[in-house]
Amino acid sequence: MFSSPHQNPRPSDPQPKNQQPTESPRPDRRFRVLVIAEAANPELISVPLVGWSHSQALARVADIHLVTQVRNREAIVRAGWREEEDFTAIDSERVAAPAYRLTRWLPGGWTTKMAVTALTYRYFERLVWKRFGGDLQAGKWDIVHRLTPLSPTVPSSIAARLAGVGVPFVIGPLNGGVAWAREFDAARRSEREWLSYVRDAYKLLLGYRATRKHASAIICGSRATLEQMPAWCHTKCHYLPENAIDPARFSRQAQGPVRTPLRVAFVGRLVPYKCPDILIEAAAPLIRAGKVVVDILGDGPLMPELKNMVAKLELGPGVRLDGWVEHEHLQDRLAESDVFGFPSIREFGGAVVLEAMALGLVPVIVDYAGPGELVTQETGFKMPMAPREQLVTGMRAILENLATHPETIRPMGQRARERVFQEFTWEAKARQVLGIYEKCL
Repeated sequence: MFSSPHQNPRPSDPQPKNQQPTESPRPDRRFRVLVIAEAANPELISVPLVGWSHSQALARVADIHLVTQVRNREAIVRAGWREEEDFTAIDSERVAAPAYRLTRWLPGGWTTKMAVTALTYRYFERLVWKRFGGDLQAGKWDIVHRLTPLSPTVPSSIAARLAGVGVPFVIGPLNGGVAWAREFDAARRSEREWLSYVRDAYKLLLGYRATRKHASAIICGSRATLEQMPAWCHTKCHYLPENAIDPARFSRQAQGPVRTPLRVAFVGRLVPYKCPDILIEAAAPLIRAGKVVVDILGDGPLMPELKNMVAKLELGPGVRLDGWVEHEHLQDRLAESDVFGFPSIREFGGAVVLEAMALGLVPVIVDYAGPGELVTQETGFKMPMAPREQLVTGMRAILENLATHPETIRPMGQRARERVFQEFTWEAKARQVLGIYEKCL
């Protein structure tokens, strides 16, 4: 079994005030929380789905009012929330729309998009304060919690204003800034991550220090983000992994005897840092031997390259490249598999790993950043970060072992499922955040 030498916190890791927030005695009434989630959409994935799911869970434990961007309005109304009563849609399109068009043309990757977001988000918060500043000064809200953006590079212009009127400000989960592994600098160039070489320049942005100074609590969604926090604000930091799952979305489970060939699934955008090619190359001899079938669920610029790779390695129907699968149908496809092969080398959170574990699949991941914090030795396999050739060899050995000993898969998958449903549901996360609110007050 592959495991990380850093599976447990290192002595040099910064220690937040509350590693795992726990519930404290409930106040006499529910907290009144103004939740700011510029990205919150029940019909999208990634950050907008995190913003929506987290808001929805918080609404069950507190009296919240969601403040989001106008582009999310229709989807939230379709989800049954009432505008002005349950949420407010802020129209910042005057700045957001041209900025979005700009990011589509800029020659850069995710870091470049976040740099533009940091510059335009200030306008969104300016409109939020214009709309709610009077209510906050009048004491209508107990707490303001900014859920999204998740990036720690985006400061908040209202943090100091909230401190001035005595309203606690909670920010997070903040997640990002995972360093590119030196073994995959070529992938960084392929992703056009030019700004990542000077990423720390965000600490010079107006509002960087004020956001951290005036926040009552900072929720860090990964240990990488926690390590980025200045030492002087560690006492207000809380480590709480970014992602969670909605049990209602994952009612199915991989079950029954594991048959030959072993089915291995991959889900994600087909881009260089996700490394679907590593999975295909690792599984190639097992596919040709009839021991393994690989399902690649996703699409992206690597699709033509992967198709050529499958043809060159003569893998035929042993690799299924089916493109995107709608999120509501994803569990049906994943439940057909036994193992989740995910050799991504730069994941901030790893929501898809949690989703696979929730269905009882055994994850095989690279122990770097988000996924490494979700998977344990009892619930999956973690390969230490290494050059590409070593990751191929390591993943092949794991798949060979699982194909030879299929009786180990279902028990491990069940432990993975139990871990997710006990610790990584949105309900559990909301209870932990409620504990943070109580400490702030």
